[in-house]
Amino acid sequence: MRKLDDLDVKGRRVLVRADLNVPLDGETITDDGRIRASVPTITALAEAGAKVIVCAHLGRPKGRPKPEFSLRPVARRLGELLGQDVAFATDVAGPGAQSTVAGLQEGQVALLENLRYEPGEESKDDATRRAFAERLAALAELYVGDGFGAVHRKHASVYDVPALLPHAAGGLVVAEVEVLRKLTDDTERPYVVVLGGAKVSDKLGVIANLLTKVDRLLVGGGMAYTFLAAQGHEVGNSLLQADQLDQVRGFLDEAAKRGVDLVLPVDVLAATGFAEDAPYDVVDATRIPADREGLDIGPETRELFAAKLADARTVFWNGPMGVFEFEAFAGGTRAVAEALIASDAFTVVGGGDSAAAVRRLGLAEDGFSHISTGGGASLEYLEGKTLPGLAALED
Repeated sequence: MRKLDDLDVKGRRVLVRADLNVPLDGETITDDGRIRASVPTITALAEAGAKVIVCAHLGRPKGRPKPEFSLRPVARRLGELLGQDVAFATDVAGPGAQSTVAGLQEGQVALLENLRYEPGEESKDDATRRAFAERLAALAELYVGDGFGAVHRKHASVYDVPALLPHAAGGLVVAEVEVLRKLTDDTERPYVVVLGGAKVSDKLGVIANLLTKVDRLLVGGGMAYTFLAAQGHEVGNSLLQADQLDQVRGFLDEAAKRGVDLVLPVDVLAATGFAEDAPYDVVDATRIPADREGLDIGPETRELFAAKLADARTVFWNGPMGVFEFEAFAGGTRAVAEALIASDAFTVVGGGDSAAAVRRLGLAEDGFSHISTGGGASLEYLEGKTLPGLAALED
């Protein structure tokens, strides 16, 4: 992939596809991690004299403008982080965007309205998507792909626009790919992967691929109960994907055949219901009462997982160990994060809820080797898939 240094950007209009898909409470940004991650590339372009046009998506407005998905709050926060006003276009590629871009001077930055207000952005029809890409590309002279969290999507701004303009990968995308290559091509061992989150079905491909590469696979979160049920254990009212039991039994057999240490919880916090203040007990993970549901890994499992991480040289973590949004059930996720911080391993937090948990729990981000901005993109890369947004940036 070409990098920023390969482009002569001074005085030129540069369209930057960023990932600014941040959580909002009304107009309040509750986690600005993705905005902060986009700042270095935007700053580098502005300092080099580019007229920077940033585009991004927010939420799922499904092809039409919805005020609750406006990027206007993001423009304000981006301006604060850049130390300059960010001009905000009231549409994506229409008169508002054209006027805003026309007013840019060298070193100035504009943000277009939510890409997903345009039905062409996510269209499955190549011609429809291409038509929108042409309108978007007409705003600029150069393109920089820096939204790693979107590179696994075949969307107009990610896949089609790079074919229409001279292009390069932004610093964030370059850094993410370099890290992921260390997890696939140049991995120090022992290599340990920690997977959590709600559903096994979200991670079928990555589990299958990782079983051919890792030394240990630690499974927590809601997906652990499908693994426990596949072994024949009672999981009560815990999250269970019964349609995945045969698939999971196959994973268990494959791990045993390959000598992969597949580690499941030995105890859980079993609550009376899904609520922050729900009463709970610590119970054996293989005998969860019929009227209880597991909402976090228990203290013995936290120690077990920490021990399995202690001598690791490479660790990839994706997915919380419990309902970390509830303080009573955040201990397992905190324990795994702290074990990663305490280790001497190359540690990668695989974006999504894991990255959000690190910030929500107040843990030092520099305690990890890398915190990815793209959970889904990271998983698909580790699954071995070709990511459309990365393929589009190849020379």
